Amino acid sequence: MAFAKILPKADAPGLDEGAPGYLTIDLSALARNYRRLSGLAGKAQVGGVVKADAYGLGAGEVTPVLYAAGCRHFFVAQFSEAMALRPQLPADAQLFVLNGLLPGNEETCADHDIIPVINSLEQWRRWVATAKSHSRVLPAVLQLDTGMSRLGVPPEERHALAAEVAAQAKVRVLFVMSHLASADEPDCAQNADQLNEMRRVAEEFPGFDVCFANSGGILLGADYHGKLVRPGIALYGGNPNTGAPNPMEPVVSLDVAVVQTRTVPAGAKVGYSGTFVTERETRLATIAAGYADGLPRSLSNRGAVYHGETRLPIVGRVSMDSITIDVTALPEGTLSLGSRVEVIGPHQSIDDLARDAGTISYEILTSLGRRYLRQYRR
Repeated sequence: MAFAKILPKADAPGLDEGAPGYLTIDLSALARNYRRLSGLAGKAQVGGVVKADAYGLGAGEVTPVLYAAGCRHFFVAQFSEAMALRPQLPADAQLFVLNGLLPGNEETCADHDIIPVINSLEQWRRWVATAKSHSRVLPAVLQLDTGMSRLGVPPEERHALAAEVAAQAKVRVLFVMSHLASADEPDCAQNADQLNEMRRVAEEFPGFDVCFANSGGILLGADYHGKLVRPGIALYGGNPNTGAPNPMEPVVSLDVAVVQTRTVPAGAKVGYSGTFVTERETRLATIAAGYADGLPRSLSNRGAVYHGETRLPIVGRVSMDSITIDVTALPEGTLSLGSRVEVIGPHQSIDDLARDAGTISYEILTSLGRRYLRQYRR
């Protein structure tokens, strides 16, 4: 079970409610990121990807902030997510299901004003049949594969789909869309290849608006924007451009409590399997979070946390509920029971933590556990 509270001001409370640490989500920073992306998108409208519970940060809290900032297009991955979110959105907000519909969900989707992203001829035909059974025109988005080989109608089926779209009047196509596979790498040749393929798609489906750019795609320039862009990770403070300074504002910070400190001699083994052995007398602290809380086991003996400006290395293996850190660099007595250390914050971004874990910021965000006290700062 997750605990959450709203912070009316920047002051953080003391440890309470038995939480092992605090996950703070700055909703004002989220809104500023949306406005920043709107400026970068030029004439294109800017949607918001809120799948996976808004990348783990709470769709119920995030979507009203995005709506107030001007967002009217919201994207989730699964139909169950759309069903949970639709009652929370105003009537003029459009809600799209990126994975489309599994058989049997079509009627419910139509009844609840949810828009499927069509990824195959079978999904298209089932949605047309649903529109006929409802005796009304239903909206949809067509996703075409432009080179990622994941979701979307494959190139060899585009001609058949285009013919069926032109021959019916029961489904109104709002956008044709595709997904960029390497947009976070601006110099990758795949970006230009996909852009050229998307242009061919637009020629094969004339008269329809284009939705193409994700977070990284927005930074690639106007050629990639189309009518609607759909950022995800950039909204939440992740860097949409690998290897370049992050243009987005941090949204998330994470502070975790110390549950024990101790001094061990040289030669002491630390953690499971004794993978770290001290070379000198060492002061250690154990903090109250582990891989069950979204801090990957791959951080073992390679990641770190911070106290002020001081980097405190993780030593030994990350456990399910705890991590041991070397605090010898701090003056003795600096940390004690209940002290907090920075896991994500001004000295270590989500991208820094992800790099040390050998993963990406998306995985870090969506894995952050439910045992932290979540603080939403407005």
